[in-house]
Amino acid sequence: MDRVPLVDYLVLDDEPHLVAHECRGCGARYFDRRCACANCSGQEFRDVEVQRVGTLRTFTIVAFAAEGVKVPYVAGVVDCGGTAVRGNVVNVPPDPDQVRSGMKVRLTTVSVGVDPTGVEAVGFGFEPID
Repeated sequence: MDRVPLVDYLVLDDEPHLVAHECRGCGARYFDRRCACANCSGQEFRDVEVQRVGTLRTFTIVAFAAEGVKVPYVAGVVDCGGTAVRGNVVNVPPDPDQVRSGMKVRLTTVSVGVDPTGVEAVGFGFEPID
């Protein structure tokens, strides 16, 4: 089955990972395309691989969402070696007794759906490290 990443900064290979655009001037990292750095106004960037493991810095349990989105789920911000990544925390119950700031997590991929031709869309999330 063919697989395509849901976002262009997710690389699907033997070890899926995220790629950020890093400002050559100050080191600020972005996941979207930039013409200039919001931190230093630099205009030169390089692609860098983001660490696959990190620390959940903050989270919320989402109880209300758009129609068709399964709730509740955990949305969080993960510090991946100095790069802040927004993503869902998966493979854990959406319960404040099961999720905590400071917990160690790792990048994982999640299937978003399959189109009529059999192509699977793949997103990412973070799962707790036991």
